[in-house]
Amino acid sequence: MAALIGMIVFLLGVLFWFLWTTSVWKKPQREFPKNWRIFLIEQVEFYNRLVPDEKRHFEYKVQEFLLNCRITGISTVVDDRDRVLIAASAVIPIFAFPEWRYTNLREVLLYPGAFDEDFRTSGKPGPILGMVGTGYMSGMMILSKIALYQGFANERDRSHTAIHEFIHVIDTADGVADGIPSVLLERQYAIPWLDLARQEMERIKAGSSDIRAYGATNPAEFFSVISEYFFENPQTLKSKHPRIYETLERVFDQKASLWSRCLSKHKIKRNSPCPCGSGKKFKKCCGVV
Repeated sequence: MAALIGMIVFLLGVLFWFLWTTSVWKKPQREFPKNWRIFLIEQVEFYNRLVPDEKRHFEYKVQEFLLNCRITGISTVVDDRDRVLIAASAVIPIFAFPEWRYTNLREVLLYPGAFDEDFRTSGKPGPILGMVGTGYMSGMMILSKIALYQGFANERDRSHTAIHEFIHVIDTADGVADGIPSVLLERQYAIPWLDLARQEMERIKAGSSDIRAYGATNPAEFFSVISEYFFENPQTLKSKHPRIYETLERVFDQKASLWSRCLSKHKIKRNSPCPCGSGKKFKKCCGVV
């Protein structure tokens, strides 16, 4: 009897997941806004490395994310640039997985700056720049606006708070925050990956690693911290930590070490050729909002 009840519960869970992902999940139905594209061109180096077809896919995923996840400002006004940069942070780690959906995230709360463990920003500034909620906050993420923009301001500092938090969301999609995201990391890599993580966490604690100290907190934090490193400075990661780099290359299915070192963001002038490739001047193309 217990086995039958268990089977029924399992089948209902599968049915609910199917209905959620096929019926509830909204898909983009309109053209990507031109001003959103400018935000990507000016601030997201990852986007500018892509070929035209890949850029269209990136834009689609940005729209899809924003259709299915609310962005709410707490003591701050949220504008389109904020929304696009949050969505870009979500898309970057799952870019090679077209079918991936953040079904375990329903809302991102954007705070003006750091906050404390009680989510307060007033009084003495808290030490927290981002977190993924648990318990009654399950399905929610909190981000500092300052940290969001800092992440895109310097692509070589190995730190990107928003990507860090979205890695946690990916990690917990299987119900456990263990640094082994079952959706991205195949089972045969799980034990070797944990061994690598444990060894490097010991080096961090001993002060003999260039990986951020917070990565030694636990395997889940190590995975998020090292993923930031992978997307922010892949050439250095490959040089100093080749085995970790090779594993992350498989996890994210991205050849990050081949990315150009040159800064690929652009400040667009009105009379410049439009970066969309139309052949028109920017002011007569994407610059017309």
